[in-house]
Amino acid sequence: MYRNKKTEKNVEKKDEQKLDDIDAREQDAKQNIDDFGVITNAFNFQSDIQYLTIIGNIEGHNVLPPNNKTTKYENIIPQLVAIEENPNIKGLLTILNTVGGDVEAGLALSELVATLSKPTVSLVLGGGHSIGIPLATASDYSFIAESATMTLHPIRMTGLVIGAEPTYDYFRKMQDRVIDFIVRTSNADRDNLVKLMNSTSNMANDIGTILIGHEAVEIGLIDEIGGLDKALAKLKSMIDLASKPHIGAAKSN
Repeated sequence: MYRNKKTEKNVEKKDEQKLDDIDAREQDAKQNIDDFGVITNAFNFQSDIQYLTIIGNIEGHNVLPPNNKTTKYENIIPQLVAIEENPNIKGLLTILNTVGGDVEAGLALSELVATLSKPTVSLVLGGGHSIGIPLATASDYSFIAESATMTLHPIRMTGLVIGAEPTYDYFRKMQDRVIDFIVRTSNADRDNLVKLMNSTSNMANDIGTILIGHEAVEIGLIDEIGGLDKALAKLKSMIDLASKPHIGAAKSN
């Protein structure tokens, strides 16, 4: 069929615009991952699940050196609030590979995840160490890969510390806050957690215990061994269950 040059140019412009739109969506998705550690629905894929990544060091009130891979808590907090407020989001999948970081920032994020009204599932890949443990247990259900590890250890003292009894009382109270949260959001026994945290026989030149995959499940810290397939399947089943009317609800007259 004959087409004049003007028509051909219009078709070419439309094709170029489509390519530009795809490039823009890909760039936006990449920018969200780079800036916020949040995986958006890639290529405008429509999903009722929000994906959140906790990667590297959890950065709190102090800015870490630029060569550190960080998750900035001030960027994650608005995302969690938006998940709670957005009616189109039905559940949250948190994927962790973190060495830990700022205790109060990590606890703040953990409390937000734990108090979301929507179903939540976490998946530990690589490592979920230190304050990453409360972030993993904060979800309604938790998974850990067989090869992943979690390190339980006491809170570290960094910087200038005043060697007075009130200082050590403060650190003990902070440690209790972390332990209480883990006990509240997992099936782990408090006495066993304290014992593992203060063990001197499991880590070279350090205090604490490294748990590998099934060991974290055995002590009740994590619910189940599994990967992305199991985590997504579990979250989708929880979303389906949450969407059904509650059994035994009062019937209208």
